Amino acid sequence: MSKQTLKVRTPQFPLYSEVRHLLQIFEGVSRSAIKTMLKSIDEQTGTPRQPVDWTKPESWIKKRLTGESAVLAKRIWQESNHEVNPRHVYGSYLFINNNGLLNNNVFGVYQTTPRGQAFLASDPKLLAEIDDQEGLPHLLRIFTGKTTARRRDLLPEWSDFLREHSHFGTQATIRDTLRRRLNNLVERGYVTREGVTYLITKKGLDYAEQFTQTDLDQKRDVIRVIKGFNQEQMHKLSSLLAFMQQKDFEFLVQELLESMGYEDIKITREGGSKGVEVTATIQFGSSTVTEVIHVKRYQTSTGRPALDQLREAISRHECFRGTLITLGRFTRECKEAALMADGLQVKLIDGKHLLMLLSENSIGVTRQSVTLYHIDDEYFSSSNDTSTTSEN
Repeated sequence: MSKQTLKVRTPQFPLYSEVRHLLQIFEGVSRSAIKTMLKSIDEQTGTPRQPVDWTKPESWIKKRLTGESAVLAKRIWQESNHEVNPRHVYGSYLFINNNGLLNNNVFGVYQTTPRGQAFLASDPKLLAEIDDQEGLPHLLRIFTGKTTARRRDLLPEWSDFLREHSHFGTQATIRDTLRRRLNNLVERGYVTREGVTYLITKKGLDYAEQFTQTDLDQKRDVIRVIKGFNQEQMHKLSSLLAFMQQKDFEFLVQELLESMGYEDIKITREGGSKGVEVTATIQFGSSTVTEVIHVKRYQTSTGRPALDQLREAISRHECFRGTLITLGRFTRECKEAALMADGLQVKLIDGKHLLMLLSENSIGVTRQSVTLYHIDDEYFSSSNDTSTTSEN
């Protein structure tokens, strides 16, 4: 990875309000004094059985710090109007140094740089530069097209971005970088939060449009929109399966099983509005075996009783294997019971797997191809080089 593409540089990414407080407090303080305070705090992490309570700076500063470290910690807490806990300023300290907001002067103490002054003044150009380096515009673009989103909804695309543009790779770090940047965007009004749900604002949409997207970003956005559309279609398909007429549902099941290679398909019992029972044969190695398939139209969890019904049907039809299909999920008890070594092979297909099978076999689902054209820059670069050589 080249330095030009390295983004999301600051671990423990801070709120910009915290950075502004610390810029003014650190003015005239030596870097060594700040590092000493941070080290003194870090050395008192406690143990799992006796963790340190950092929630009340008035108490722990007196108890755990002395000398210049205690004075500086008290200044941070008091001069920030009790908004900045000295225990959690390491991210801001790295951010300030990474972005050249403070520099040591000839006396060895911090002095605010022109960039620092611009940051204090919320200079749009500087903030846009820093935001771009920290991946904030890309995070806003991930929001585009989503009505609302939880962190877990944003995590896959954010993970892809980090793997391509940063050194962060562990799941814990990826989640932390996302959480901290979301907090930053919420504070600045680019995203709103209600409970665990986030929503990009008009201000956030306008801000994201200021940043030029690369071909790769645009391609990723197209893929994201396609994925979102496909997910909506699968939700719609699941609802249609749950409420379609019973005879139509039986016909769909028969079509799917035929596409999967089953023969002699017989719906031996109508299961009301909740599903069907089917017997069918399928080639298994060099033998043809009979199988019982129960399809339950439960959008909620399917439990152990449904599996017991299938096992009873397998014995009744004198078969040795069966398949249980549901529109929803299987309970843990059902999954564990399906693995019991009772001589009867049982396969479980949940709603997600069922929708995938319908899609793969084009049952009620059609596929449409999308073509993306990408210019071969290397081809034209070689052509221009040849042209230049010829002219010379």
